[in-house]
Amino acid sequence: MKKAKPALLIAASLLTTVIIAAGLFYFGILWFNNPSIKEYPVRGVDVSSYQGNIDWEILSSQNIHFAFIKATEGSSFVDKYFQTNYNNAQNTELRIGAYHFFSFDSMGKTQAENFIGQVPKIVGALPPVVDFEFYGDKEKNLPQPEAARTELNVLLSELETYYEVKPIIYATEKAYSIYLAGYYEAYDIWIRNIFTKPNKLHNQIWKFWQYTNRGRLAGYKGQERYIDINVFNGTIEDFYAYAK
Repeated sequence: MKKAKPALLIAASLLTTVIIAAGLFYFGILWFNNPSIKEYPVRGVDVSSYQGNIDWEILSSQNIHFAFIKATEGSSFVDKYFQTNYNNAQNTELRIGAYHFFSFDSMGKTQAENFIGQVPKIVGALPPVVDFEFYGDKEKNLPQPEAARTELNVLLSELETYYEVKPIIYATEKAYSIYLAGYYEAYDIWIRNIFTKPNKLHNQIWKFWQYTNRGRLAGYKGQERYIDINVFNGTIEDFYAYAK
């Protein structure tokens, strides 16, 4: 019997390692990012109906400082857990905020009306967030950037007028580079990168960073076993003074 060639053994070993790493990542055992508490002491989560029923007393006790809660999407969709989550989260010491999932297929004004109709003004709340990312086939069939920015501008303007604070824009790095870079430097950016530390943004420093979508905390029971975990770019003192 012929011995296996060293190159084949190395290739097989590498493939096995990749498969194991992918499995560990999928099940939330391995994280590609693990930012230090010393560098980023302020942690938080973002949640939606995927987390199901949330016990906010339990969730808030796990070394987190904030929570962004999904409120709306497009011109008519309302997250079915939003009102319960928003009301119950206010009974904790967390700073809370609400986010809207931007639709490339809806007018900015009607999207703003949907969000404003659901999210009350509360003292100390974090700024409203517009989640700007691809969905469905949008990444393969990119919407026209100028048209998307036109509707995004209307949405942001309406939210700023109503809540009297500039909204935060959440984006993946790809969506940011195609649609936002060079156009939204007056807005704080919440960037998503679950594999590495965020790349340098266009003349901007990110304010929030979603560093994993495979967090596992106690206190929720839904169809999604994981929870998104984020950091704030600053000290604890910076965070509690932020947007007040």
